[in-house]
Amino acid sequence: MAAPKNRRSVFLGRLPLPERNHLAEALRTETVGGVLLLVAAVAALIWANTPLRDSYEAVRSFHVGPAAIGLDLSLQHWAADGLLAVFFFVAGIELKRELVAGELRDPKAAILPVVAALCGMAAPALVYFTVASSGGGSLVGWAVPTATDIAFALGVLAVIGTALPSALRAFLLTLAVVDDLFAILIIAVFFTSRLNFAALGFAVLGLVVFWLLLRKGVRGWYVYVPLAFVNWALMYNSGVHATIAGVAMGLMLRCTRRDAEERSPGEHIEHIVRPLSAGLAVPLFALLSAGVAVTGGALADVFTRPETLGVVLGLVLGKAVGVFGGTWAAARFTRAELNPDLKWPDVLAVASLAGIGFTVSLLIGELAFGDDALLVSEIKAAVLVGSLIAAILASVLLKLRDNKYKKLCAEEDRDDDEDGIPDIYEQDNPEFHLRMAALYEAKAATHRKLAQVASERTTLGDGPA
Repeated sequence: MAAPKNRRSVFLGRLPLPERNHLAEALRTETVGGVLLLVAAVAALIWANTPLRDSYEAVRSFHVGPAAIGLDLSLQHWAADGLLAVFFFVAGIELKRELVAGELRDPKAAILPVVAALCGMAAPALVYFTVASSGGGSLVGWAVPTATDIAFALGVLAVIGTALPSALRAFLLTLAVVDDLFAILIIAVFFTSRLNFAALGFAVLGLVVFWLLLRKGVRGWYVYVPLAFVNWALMYNSGVHATIAGVAMGLMLRCTRRDAEERSPGEHIEHIVRPLSAGLAVPLFALLSAGVAVTGGALADVFTRPETLGVVLGLVLGKAVGVFGGTWAAARFTRAELNPDLKWPDVLAVASLAGIGFTVSLLIGELAFGDDALLVSEIKAAVLVGSLIAAILASVLLKLRDNKYKKLCAEEDRDDDEDGIPDIYEQDNPEFHLRMAALYEAKAATHRKLAQVASERTTLGDGPA
């Protein structure tokens, strides 16, 4: 019998088991990193708003590195250009894996998250542009509210104790991956003011060497780590933001499995480097970048200055409206049906959570307003305030459905036959049903024996009064 021609695809449906396992491992690390990120951000704010604030500025501005090769940088710059290169390296691997083995490998399936992510970047930029232009402010910060910080979002989820079903988590992760891709393009295109073509040429040559070594199967961290540092240093000196080197090398790794490989080389390296990125690189960046002076006047300026108000509204309203609107429109256009276990308010909650834009937003804020130290601080304060409001809004929306999410997560994780595979993935496996039948028969036999013992006790008068 032929399948129906107009059968609709399911949006936010059940993930394939390998994708679900990879997602669980990645998000476990990111969640821990998100909590550390929250702690680092709070520590930076406390440090910058106590009598020790002079020491905070002294630490951030402390210079270290070889000046002869243009790397005599402040610790704050090392964090923004060096540590975030590790973050973007992991983002590059994740993007490559999504393209070849994940949600983005199928163009039809990729339409929804890609459209949602694009609308989720365009709407905040439009909100910023409208607010800043109507108030006579600078338009160069249009890209600040466009990025989503997956680690910060997962840290918020960990703190409020909300268990999201794997489909919603995968949607949020895919949004963040596409966000990262376009954030990289924005940084490369709009924040490269001068070019050193010699350094850029050698950087490209170094990336080609990196690619050739990978294709030849050369192994050894002692080969790739020094080469990666050289490529990063050349990219930094070229005038192109150094994080581009990180994402370029991440995209070069093979993320498809061959023969009996348990993990592809990309997945293996991601497994090693992701904890370093989420647990060290990003929290240190937050510690050195998030410290802004918070006073009543400064907070008032956030809601009155056009640039900062544009950032806040872009994160809170632009992200939610853009992600939700783009998702709904793409679903209607592709005739995709929402998973019956979920509702459109669930998508709105995740869209609100996407308004937490911290790491990349802080970086773009520094790049956009680098010539005005006061405005940079105010933009950072706006990013913090906007992310906080988005986190609170998303937390309220998610808490309204928390009991439903817990039931869905329990059903996803249920493994009654204890074979390590969730039962929901074995409904078409005859052996699973035979194992379950044996388990139920064993339980039934046990209860028959207990019933017989209880009956004998009652007959002898030993039962309960």
